[in-house]
Amino acid sequence: MTTAIALGIWIALIVVAVIWGEHIVAVGDRLRIHAPPLSGDYRTRDGSILLVPAAVAALVVGFGPRLSRTLPWNALLALVMAVAVGWAIALGLNDGWNGLTDPLLNPQQYLHTVPSVGNPFTFLAGFTDHLPSYNIHTQGHPPGMVLVLWTLDRLGLGGAGSNLALVLAGGAASIVAALVALREVAGEAAARAAAPFLVLAPAAIWWSSGDAFFAGVSAWAVTLVVLATGEDRPRADWLALGGGLLFGATAMLSYGLVLLALIPVVVAVARRRGRPLVIAALGAMGVLLLFLAAGFWWLAGLEATRIQYWAGVASRRPYSYFLVGNLAAFGLAVGPAAAVGLARLRDRRAWLLVGGVLAAVALADLSGMSKAEVERIWLPFVPWVLLATVAVAGTRTRSGSMRIWLCGQAAVAIVIQAAVRSPW
Repeated sequence: MTTAIALGIWIALIVVAVIWGEHIVAVGDRLRIHAPPLSGDYRTRDGSILLVPAAVAALVVGFGPRLSRTLPWNALLALVMAVAVGWAIALGLNDGWNGLTDPLLNPQQYLHTVPSVGNPFTFLAGFTDHLPSYNIHTQGHPPGMVLVLWTLDRLGLGGAGSNLALVLAGGAASIVAALVALREVAGEAAARAAAPFLVLAPAAIWWSSGDAFFAGVSAWAVTLVVLATGEDRPRADWLALGGGLLFGATAMLSYGLVLLALIPVVVAVARRRGRPLVIAALGAMGVLLLFLAAGFWWLAGLEATRIQYWAGVASRRPYSYFLVGNLAAFGLAVGPAAAVGLARLRDRRAWLLVGGVLAAVALADLSGMSKAEVERIWLPFVPWVLLATVAVAGTRTRSGSMRIWLCGQAAVAIVIQAAVRSPW
């Protein structure tokens, strides 16, 4: 009964968002999305192009449950990274090899701001004042991603190819980080059970955006602080400091991802370990002060971005619709197994991670600062929600049920990729 209710709510949320969104478009209120609740537009595809992701999915469904139980831990993490990247590439190949890099070459992407950097200190000092002159993605974020791509360019690694490698690596790294955190909090058996579901996430469709890289950085920020709560000094202090520095880097990549700090806060409070939080906060503040010394103040940038955001299409997009539509788009990104897993999850240790990210998702949704495109923007939240799939993975004797849910995850991803042309 729990499974049926959870699956029914997941389906109903998506159906309501589709029907409501199509109605708004039909009466002339411009959502600026044409496949609500997802960004993009509808399309039809040659079915043969979907054979590649179907083959990858079949391999994961067939061998994933057994390998996740039997491989040595480090070997499993390496395999998870490799297959996750393969799954993302297989999904992206529906538009050919150029389909993997074309989204990163869009005029609204960070790469097009790189030539404007010149001197990085001058760029940072004038970033807030010059914000209206930049493209949309640069306007909506701190300057961190542009500086990362500028650095790669200076090293001779500029262009869409390097950018693609960066975002794919980030997406895969976020999965590994979430599994490491789950192992720390709930045990290795739980992490092994969830691994195939994180690999086969529908969200991999959108790993052709900077947000996949943000996911990797932010996930390891969370995980290092979580690990610190279970260690003794001095190792705990170093882990917390590393996590704090990565949280500072995360803040310079995306304003909204500071909400992910809720996860290690929940874990630290439950474990009664406040010291790692203090050290992590100092590390993060150190990064913010370093950028301030270079000319960019995070709070000023956030305010400038908020002004630009509400001066644009966000002011015309209805808040009430996206309050629901955002959750529907995110539901598609995490898939039906996550919805059922959330309903079934009884492990209080796993809830420390999952509950923290659900609070972050709720705050992000209520803020109204993410109207549409959350299938991309909320990529960093995805791995943490997918940890709830440990509740549907079952035991070795229930691997058949696990495979059914994995098939459901893959089917959602393939149907979306076949039916919707995404900007990413």
